[in-house]
Amino acid sequence: MSASSESKTSAPHVPQTLPRFSATFDKQTLSEIRRAAATGIYDIRGAGTKRKLPHFDDLLFLGASVSRYPLEGYREKCGTDVVLGNRFAKKPLHLRTLVTIAGMSFGALSANAKEALGRGASIAGTSTTTGDGGMTPEERSQSRHLVYQYLPSRYGMNPDDLRKADAIEVVVGQGAKPGGGGMLLGQKISPRVARMRCLPQGIDQRSACRHPDWTGPDDLEIKILELREITDWEKPIYVKVGATRPYYDVALAVKAGADVVVLDGMQGGTAATQEVFIEHVGIPILAAIRPAVKALQDLGMHRKVQLIVSGGIRNGADVAKALALGADAVAIGTAALVALGDNDPRHEEEYRALGSTAGAYDDWHEGRDPAGITTQDPVLAARLDPVLAGRRLANYLAVMTMEAQIIARACGKSHLHNLEPEDLVALTLESAAMTQVPLAGTSWFPGQTF
Repeated sequence: MSASSESKTSAPHVPQTLPRFSATFDKQTLSEIRRAAATGIYDIRGAGTKRKLPHFDDLLFLGASVSRYPLEGYREKCGTDVVLGNRFAKKPLHLRTLVTIAGMSFGALSANAKEALGRGASIAGTSTTTGDGGMTPEERSQSRHLVYQYLPSRYGMNPDDLRKADAIEVVVGQGAKPGGGGMLLGQKISPRVARMRCLPQGIDQRSACRHPDWTGPDDLEIKILELREITDWEKPIYVKVGATRPYYDVALAVKAGADVVVLDGMQGGTAATQEVFIEHVGIPILAAIRPAVKALQDLGMHRKVQLIVSGGIRNGADVAKALALGADAVAIGTAALVALGDNDPRHEEEYRALGSTAGAYDDWHEGRDPAGITTQDPVLAARLDPVLAGRRLANYLAVMTMEAQIIARACGKSHLHNLEPEDLVALTLESAAMTQVPLAGTSWFPGQTF
């Protein structure tokens, strides 16, 4: 044996240890500390929470077998329609699909994007929502059913547009930032946005966190009556709340006279807000639906006052699960923008130039969206064809609706509203506790009393 080979075989083994980041002070946390120390300002970004939270993936459906009778394929009818706002309004909304488009403002989105949302929703037979900042002619002309948001900022609000709308949504809170006001950074305050909102061009806009003329449910009741008088009691009145204390918030909204309650979970997106809001305020929509439904049931108003839920709805399975838990309809925001063409990998080079990547959604507030959707730059906005984008959205809405139908038929249901908690099981203790749906393979959920 040579000396060299002997040294190789006799050398002691030295274990290789790789440095690891702390679970508490991970790479992102350390980077944020350094950024805050260098700038003295908090971080602002768009989109929704990026942390992993209990969600609809933690539930499964129990398809029919011997003990249940499934419906046959596409031969047997499975209804997908919904009526919203028939408690007091003379003209409730009759929608062909119960997947609606959530409020996203002109300002956060381009005029072409707002037009595309209206076109897609109209083809699908559903509603879209103005968001903050007022009503654009593009959106109104292309939306068969348009919900007008009435926010604390009152940007662009006037009685004429209230009357032009098909429903009014009083926004108390948003899932991404419950208790916080809206933001639109100066680079998106174009001359047109500035005129509509009566703001100086190019200056950051921060709207109030609460309505200026009411502070509680008694005042909210007065405001709802005022809106009904302005619109001759024709328009349904929605009340939108961010998911925090859903039982009490839903109950008080119903007592104040709402026709519809919109419940937005923390997975919902936003045009821009403090990251500390997005990641640390509010609760997941999975945890919010059950107490909201319980409030309606306790008041004898379940299915009489409709419940729309939003926050991370992505596909027909999510839709079906929300309905099985007791919702009447759902709303989508982030998914709708992706359907229009936002954050498409074909723009990857331009997203990288912004310091982002396709699918990260960090750039929404910057106003430089290469897809032409979350921007007010006229050159970038012109990239979005509202007709083509509207068709893409309509296709996506059709697929979501069909997916929900497939599941409902498999559970033996002739309408999506016939889905119920009994059709579900939970995969985790957390989701079982939040929804009071039994853990799979058992008849038990945490906290169950016998």
